[in-house]
Amino acid sequence: MFDIVGKRTWFFAISLFLILVSAIALAVLGLNPGIDFSSGSITTLTFEETVTPQEVEDELTRLGYTAQVEESQGKIIIHTVELTTAERSAMEQGLVAAFGPVDEEAKGFENVSPVIAKETARIAGIAVGVAAVGILIYITWAFRRMPKPLRYGTCAVIALVHDVLVVLGIFTIFGSFMNWEVNLMFITGILAVIGYSVNNTVVVFDRIRENLRQGLSADFEVVVNASLVETLGRSLNTSITTLAVVIALVLFVGVSIQNFAVVLLIGVIAGTYSSLFVAPQLLVVWEQGKWSGFIRRPSLTAGGARRG
Repeated sequence: MFDIVGKRTWFFAISLFLILVSAIALAVLGLNPGIDFSSGSITTLTFEETVTPQEVEDELTRLGYTAQVEESQGKIIIHTVELTTAERSAMEQGLVAAFGPVDEEAKGFENVSPVIAKETARIAGIAVGVAAVGILIYITWAFRRMPKPLRYGTCAVIALVHDVLVVLGIFTIFGSFMNWEVNLMFITGILAVIGYSVNNTVVVFDRIRENLRQGLSADFEVVVNASLVETLGRSLNTSITTLAVVIALVLFVGVSIQNFAVVLLIGVIAGTYSSLFVAPQLLVVWEQGKWSGFIRRPSLTAGGARRG
């Protein structure tokens, strides 16, 4: 049988490294808030002639506008600071002069005020917090017949916090080079990652519960390790099939759900890792009753003396 729990020191070290990298990335690079979380305007135009986002962005710079431009299903989406009606009209006229007429029926414009953006950010934070608390309560209740059920809920929440931090860090690193913005689709992706991570963790915890009920071993570490081995194939198969769908979304779907797909891609990998190698290992450490349990105790010789 694979000794997964015995390698927990390495798993904790990998997680610590990922969290440190994520924290540094967030502190140094920071997330790039989109219009949902900062005031600004979104202008959507469809040109009759084929133009690239880079060409539009270069022309806007020449016209004196600071903008981020992307394309989705043939539409040019322009993100700028909040524009007045006159400023918007002047910008469109400048682009028409450079690239030709646009489809009037396909035009779109949206302004987001600072107040609305701030409220959206607050609600998003509350949503993530409520999800974490709800998961803690649910898992504690679901394992209420087990000794110290709060441990199961707490370890699951720690694992999902681990996943969210890793997703934020990696998204920040790649986003800084690709001008990815944090929008509502990003928050939707984070909530989906939380759900996916907890689902995998509960499967492992449920197997631990069943093996404890069956009296597999008096050693909790042995029970957890056996449970991980039994659920390993199921967890990996589920994650691989999920990743196949998510990768297809990343490659073939437009920028409208780009953030959701990218966050889900990172989150599925992080969630699979944490459900197998973080949450169950924390249960073992907690069962030992001291944080020195992060490091497996040295083995003993047949005579009971420590090896020199």
